[in-house]
Amino acid sequence: MTTDEVRDDVALTNLDQPLFDDAGATKRDLVDYLDAVRDRMIPALRGRPLSVVRVRQGQAPFMQKNVPSYAPSWIATVTLWAETSRREVSYALCDDRKTLLWFANQRAVEYHPTLMRADNREHPTHLVLDLDPPGDAFPSVVGAAHLVRQALADSGLAGAVKTSGAKGLHVFVPLIDGLATPDVAAATRALAARAERLDPALATTAFIREDREGRVFLDSTRAGGATVVAAYSPRVRPGVPVSFPVAWDDLDRVTPGDFTVRTAVGLLGDGDPWAELMPAAQALPDDLVAEGHTIPIARVAAMHEGKRRARAARKG
Repeated sequence: MTTDEVRDDVALTNLDQPLFDDAGATKRDLVDYLDAVRDRMIPALRGRPLSVVRVRQGQAPFMQKNVPSYAPSWIATVTLWAETSRREVSYALCDDRKTLLWFANQRAVEYHPTLMRADNREHPTHLVLDLDPPGDAFPSVVGAAHLVRQALADSGLAGAVKTSGAKGLHVFVPLIDGLATPDVAAATRALAARAERLDPALATTAFIREDREGRVFLDSTRAGGATVVAAYSPRVRPGVPVSFPVAWDDLDRVTPGDFTVRTAVGLLGDGDPWAELMPAAQALPDDLVAEGHTIPIARVAAMHEGKRRARAARKG
């Protein structure tokens, strides 16, 4: 590899290579973008176990959770038990510019921190609803976001919204410290259900895809140790869009493609809209939590329903 330049003692290599097919951007564009937004992005990453999506030349994108053995010793890490893979994983903590630049040089395009901090693993800092439209129907996901905003307001809560960098939206509700993960997960399910009831023809909580019937999916499963792509993170998609904060009143005037590694910095100016648009930390209403505990966990319910349908199909 050829070292093209050094920033903060990090050697940056092969900067003029294409980032990936259909990116319309080079590795240098990725490095320059992440360096430009570092003071806004690192606060969303700091202290949180981090997974990244990397794209090596000639290979399919892959998610990296474990810090590779060749990572420099100055990268902070935390070891956590991964329930899905049944093993311990050494996650990076991206707490500073130097670490972010190292990841950028590793062609880490996407940054997915957990909703909890490494030093406070039992208490999520945010409640998150992930809004996923059918196909690329962004206007419908905007409509569903307004349903979520109304459901939040009806519950005495407020949140901030950002594009996912893909085709959907993420609604974040900052939480006071000390809320238990099962209660946050329950409140997330209840909020999704309340938003669905406002317009069931537009939005659905149906976890099984064929049951959504062209409606926007209100995904309430991002809780506990789950990750959500960080504000300002690029995505491995044509044009390299980024996850970008949007004021509620501006949602009807934007599209995900408005925000890319080439355009986002110019739209930010000197501000940090994610920090500026985020409400103060909030407690969860007791009735919301109680309602959520009556709603089955979506993945579990879907698994049982899938088995039931398979049995019925075999009998039929």
